[in-house]
Amino acid sequence: MVFPKSLRLASYWQLQTVAWAGFYVWTLLGNLPEIVRRPAAFREATVLVGLLFLGSCILHPVCRWLLRHYPSWIAFELRALVVSVAIGATIAFVYEVTFTGIHSLNTVELALFSAHFPFLLISWSSLYFSIKQWNKSWSERERLFRAESELREARLQALRYQLNPHFLFNSLNAVSTLVLDGEASAATKMLSQIGDFLRTSLNDQAVEAPLSEEMAFTEQYIAIEKTRLGDRLQVELTISPETLDAMVPGMLLQPLVENAVRHGVASIAEGGKIAIESGLHEGRLRIIVRNSGRQGPGKQGEGENGIGTRNISERLQTLYGNDHQFRLEWPESGGCVVNVELPIRRLGPQEVSLC
Repeated sequence: MVFPKSLRLASYWQLQTVAWAGFYVWTLLGNLPEIVRRPAAFREATVLVGLLFLGSCILHPVCRWLLRHYPSWIAFELRALVVSVAIGATIAFVYEVTFTGIHSLNTVELALFSAHFPFLLISWSSLYFSIKQWNKSWSERERLFRAESELREARLQALRYQLNPHFLFNSLNAVSTLVLDGEASAATKMLSQIGDFLRTSLNDQAVEAPLSEEMAFTEQYIAIEKTRLGDRLQVELTISPETLDAMVPGMLLQPLVENAVRHGVASIAEGGKIAIESGLHEGRLRIIVRNSGRQGPGKQGEGENGIGTRNISERLQTLYGNDHQFRLEWPESGGCVVNVELPIRRLGPQEVSLC
């Protein structure tokens, strides 16, 4: 989520210029018949708006000071009213003296102007206060949003890196087993695959990545496990092309596949099969990871390897709130089925492919 800058009000001087220019045009249009009949009325209207503009410029630093020392609306308005009356009365006096002279003052007109001009200035002060409070409110919301976003990303990164040592220990243990079994070539191949895998996983990854990249990363892991398990591990991929550019959390699939291999294939002498599917369901992305292990929940998602599913559950909650589904099911036929359903977020128009 990003706060649109268009919702912020324009700067003070932009609004000051536009507002008084509009007031000047409105004054000229309102006095157009008088200006046509008596051209001097144009100069009078221009001087009047100029004096009011000057008065608002004098009022500006006063309002800034009041806003710092009296941030509540009532305290600000009461003090701004006093200043506006003083400035407005001064403007009325200067205006009358300019066009009638000190000895020919029209006291009735001076009184009317002295009441009218402060009203314009206090309205200006109220607008100034509202604009400042609006911008302050949006600035605070933006700061809060940035802080929450930074905290969320830090948490997601911490959860993601939690997976790397977990996988590394399991993989090195598998290499050790191959060496002890006298399968040196398989151990060498597996070490090379682990190196490639870790090089990818330890790169700075985004919080979300296209499903195509996530599948390529997961297939690196599957290649390691196929080296270790050989024909005992069967893999079936059914990835819909229309889901390849859908954004998913980084390292979403690898821990799910690791759980499936560890508990549904490696723990069974005859091995088994894992399947990864993706598709669109009612406008949402659905990913399914299933394995052919024994019937019942067993220990999948628990104990040592439970860090993977707990990690994913926390990350999905952090990224999507309640707008996602993450379910583990144990069908009567055996094995485990993991269902993940996410809102669709697309990578963009560029072409992506499944590596």
